[in-house]
Amino acid sequence: MADDKKQEKKPKKGKGESAGSRAAIAPTGNSTTEAIKARFATKYATEAVPALVKQFSYGNPNEVPRLLKIVVNMGLGQAVTNPKIIDSAVDELKAITGQKPIVTRAKKAIASFKLREGVPIGAMVTLRRDRMWEFMDRLVSIGLPRTRDFRGVSRRAFDGKGNYTLGLKEQIIFPEIDYDRIDVIKGLNISFVTTAKTDEEGRALLQAMGMPFRAA
Repeated sequence: MADDKKQEKKPKKGKGESAGSRAAIAPTGNSTTEAIKARFATKYATEAVPALVKQFSYGNPNEVPRLLKIVVNMGLGQAVTNPKIIDSAVDELKAITGQKPIVTRAKKAIASFKLREGVPIGAMVTLRRDRMWEFMDRLVSIGLPRTRDFRGVSRRAFDGKGNYTLGLKEQIIFPEIDYDRIDVIKGLNISFVTTAKTDEEGRALLQAMGMPFRAA
């Protein structure tokens, strides 16, 4: 009879925990938090790769050029006489890219510019993977079209190895920047580092991703 009265022990619920909450966190074979893939990462795989294979007749998928990283740099010569401008540049780059920048410093002294070695003269961010794709998405879809009298970007700013550098005169083209809070208009350079072997392939890659080049 004693055996008949034995009841199966039920697992104790934690404080504030319900059966539904336990089911929600139970492993399902996949990662518990699946990151949403960046829109431009999907665009590269589904649109850019087939277009590049067709244009250059690649026999191996590994030959298709891809974007490795995007480097966003602000050079601030005014920081020599106004060191506080570095702080605002760091805050603005962080808002634009979603990543904390590093402060760049002068590598050597230049007397004619009153520049001493080690003085902060800019800020820089290197973006990879999803942050890289998200930044390019916002640049191409929102930022560049907001540029005053925009007619497309230069087709010639390649380095001979498929890498491209774009110069912007104003940081205010990005909606993350509050125009009423900026201290001074700052320019920035954006470098797209690719695996392309030629400028033609690099240009085709960026164009397939929506980069608005001027007409040839």
